[in-house]
Amino acid sequence: MTEPVDVVLVGGGIMSATLGTLLSELQPDWRIVVYERLGDVALESSNAWNNAGTGHAALCELNYMPEAKDGSVDPAKAIGINEQFQQSRQFWSSLVDRGVLDEPSTFINSAPHMTFVRGEKDVTYLKKRYEALKDQPLFAGIEYSEDSRVINQWAPLLMQKRRAGEPFAATRVPAGTDVDFGALTHQLFDNLRDRGVEIVTGREVRNIRRRKDGSWRVNWRNTVGRTPGFTDARFVFVGAGGWALKLLQSSRIPEISGYGVFPIGGQFLKTTNPAIVAQHKAKVYSQASVGAPPMSVPHLDTRVVDGEASLLFGPFATFSPKFLKTGRITDIVSQVRPGNIGPMLKVAVDNPSLITYLVGELLKNHAKKVDSLRTFMPTARDEDWELIQAGQRAQVMKKDPDKGGVLQFGTEVVTGGDGTIAGLLGASPGASTAVSIMLGLLKTCFPESMPEWEPRLRELIPSYGETLNGEPAEAERTLEDTAETLALLA
Repeated sequence: MTEPVDVVLVGGGIMSATLGTLLSELQPDWRIVVYERLGDVALESSNAWNNAGTGHAALCELNYMPEAKDGSVDPAKAIGINEQFQQSRQFWSSLVDRGVLDEPSTFINSAPHMTFVRGEKDVTYLKKRYEALKDQPLFAGIEYSEDSRVINQWAPLLMQKRRAGEPFAATRVPAGTDVDFGALTHQLFDNLRDRGVEIVTGREVRNIRRRKDGSWRVNWRNTVGRTPGFTDARFVFVGAGGWALKLLQSSRIPEISGYGVFPIGGQFLKTTNPAIVAQHKAKVYSQASVGAPPMSVPHLDTRVVDGEASLLFGPFATFSPKFLKTGRITDIVSQVRPGNIGPMLKVAVDNPSLITYLVGELLKNHAKKVDSLRTFMPTARDEDWELIQAGQRAQVMKKDPDKGGVLQFGTEVVTGGDGTIAGLLGASPGASTAVSIMLGLLKTCFPESMPEWEPRLRELIPSYGETLNGEPAEAERTLEDTAETLALLA
């Protein structure tokens, strides 16, 4: 009988790459195996063109700091997400110092993060948001303006031929970033391979079953030749995007009961026209349309992929029943179980505006999509922009004791009761906060090892176990140190 491996990671994205890297640093004697169903890693959500590459630090994303019914704004969630992104930056910085990651510009580049709003109501809100954030150490340097001349200096494309008399405002944080998560994922897996981790592509995990001895049997099939096989493992992590739900369901852990996912696709308008690209060096977010999910907040972004700069605008929602871009059309139906059909039906009843929004998006042709861009960039011309297909996002639906079922935005780790299996569900800001998410998973699944691991974790992530925002001097020092290492200083 073959001895079980220590860890199987299902899925070749940023989550598995991050967890694998952490475990290889903390427990280099463990045998780790990675299975990816496609021909290479980072071809789904982690691929550079399947996401917007925003280093989500809540510098510009308004949905992390909504206005309450009484008109107040609470910065707590925005601060928390920024704290999480700082852990990612510190981890990447440590790996750059050790030569694990390549030249920083191959995966991360400076891109100021801005928010731009129009109309008196949104201008009032943005001013309140700025006031709530400007004295927070992690948001140091945030700027606010309603002056067209100032905003024109920040992002000229926003102001050219802007209608006179229209109320508008913007915030800007120079320390924002653009991240090529595809390149980062590849580099992390390259290092894991060098450290002896077995990374197998073209191998689709079909199901996961618990064995009598408590280990897990991971049943797989090669995509070429379709030959089946299995691997036994003491611990399994499922980082397979929307398919994580299906595989966790196959494991029959009770913790997955009541969960479902709603797939939402996306498209972006893209331009590589040098004359246009040269005029915009920022990621500019605005308010979402009524009924739109937070992941569909419109934004006009600088992107740097494989050393080439371009601009993206979107996303425009699409619908497919597939849980992955390369999934199956039966995915949305095959997830149905007695335990989740009630919550999913409740979500459908409670979110008619989402359905209306999706229908409206599907009816937009190329010209209509460029019309949407003109709210950001009044001078946009149809012929300068092409439409590209982004990845699938599987939004979490789950039981709720009060409402019966809720549609949840963000990411969630579902862990089996004994901590030997876990999987990640959900979407943004997942990739940006992968390090924080995986640190939480380590605490949950390997509590007995944490005292031994913590000194090494503090070497890799200096602020591990602490919060930076409550320590202004430490926050400033940490931000400067990681910015210098990652070549993000102006």
